[in-house]
Amino acid sequence: MIIPAIAANTANRCMALRSPITGATSTAAMEPGSATAYAVPMNDKALADPLAWRPLKAPSLIEFEVIATEAFRRLPGRFRAKCEGVVIHVEDYPTDEVLDTMGMQSELDLMGLFQGVGLPFQADSAPVQMPNMVWLYRVPILLYWAEHDETLGHIITHVLVHEIGHHFGLDDDDMMAIEEAAG
Repeated sequence: MIIPAIAANTANRCMALRSPITGATSTAAMEPGSATAYAVPMNDKALADPLAWRPLKAPSLIEFEVIATEAFRRLPGRFRAKCEGVVIHVEDYPTDEVLDTMGMQSELDLMGLFQGVGLPFQADSAPVQMPNMVWLYRVPILLYWAEHDETLGHIITHVLVHEIGHHFGLDDDDMMAIEEAAG
């Protein structure tokens, strides 16, 4: 469910989680080291046996959340500190309401969304507002991953940084520098 805009400067920004990754601990459980399992580049040995792919599956919502949590953890501390109160969600697809608001035809065209009032537009005197939210859409991100020569971890980090960057009112160059610092 999308929360209606409260202020005139509310922004919905395109591109780029279900737990408050930024402040509270994630509810997702994982084995040590598994957060980067989907960020391992392919090699010729992996391609030698085409049947080796049969047991592999795309990451579930919970696994995707774990990857996103790890991506957030790797961002520079000064960047994470300014994310207090931002709620990050992971869903399979954007809702019809979001697609209508964005003027998009397909749920596969939107990898993420920032919804809220960016920091430059917030005022202490403003009435109580809903928290700023970042949404990552699993299926469109997975489809992008399948079609491009990038790791899943890199794509998730890129979308996450891009959407949180809108929270800060950052431009694309600022976001690229932060992403590079995250590794």
